[in-house]
Amino acid sequence: MDKVKLEILGLSSSQSQSGSFALVLGEEGGKRRLPIIIGMFEAQAIAIEIEKIIPNRPMTHDLFKSFAHSFNFIVKEVYIHNLKEGVFFAKIICNDGEKNMEIDARPSDAIAIGIRFNAPIFTNESIMNEASIELSEQSDEDEEIQGEAEENLAEQTAPEKKSAVVKGKEGEFQSISLDRLNKMLADSIEKEDYEKAAKIRDEINKRN
Repeated sequence: MDKVKLEILGLSSSQSQSGSFALVLGEEGGKRRLPIIIGMFEAQAIAIEIEKIIPNRPMTHDLFKSFAHSFNFIVKEVYIHNLKEGVFFAKIICNDGEKNMEIDARPSDAIAIGIRFNAPIFTNESIMNEASIELSEQSDEDEEIQGEAEENLAEQTAPEKKSAVVKGKEGEFQSISLDRLNKMLADSIEKEDYEKAAKIRDEINKRN
């Protein structure tokens, strides 16, 4: 199966659910975007490495890197290999100098670890065809999203955010017609609301 190389475009804070982020991955040299909904802890771990911030104490993913170096193995790549009922599955491809080993992981954890090794991120055409969002042209938002991660995380943890009403519960799109969902998807893409777009995409995929 043909692999598709991805790059991290940034993190977009959730517009509907407190504590949730959309990790936006872009096809290298292409216009397709693959948004994956992740939690705040994983978003923070990714943002810290992107921004090259050194925490006072090692985070879990930093501990994994130290553990790997101690036993002389490296992370060669992260592979998002499957998608089932809206849930992405990933593997961390490691090498000890003699052979490759595959470790199952959530995409968010796999990417948080992979970027600490400067490992490339891949998926396949099947997943891109099913779950990606294609942009007609690159927008200013795509260029600005690289610097949003740290700001979004700061906003998400502000006191007023902690008391926000949680929206976007499971099943929120079930009563909406397919035609309306497609229009909402197009609108979300235009507004660069990847988190909402991903949820609408999953609901559409369930009906197809």
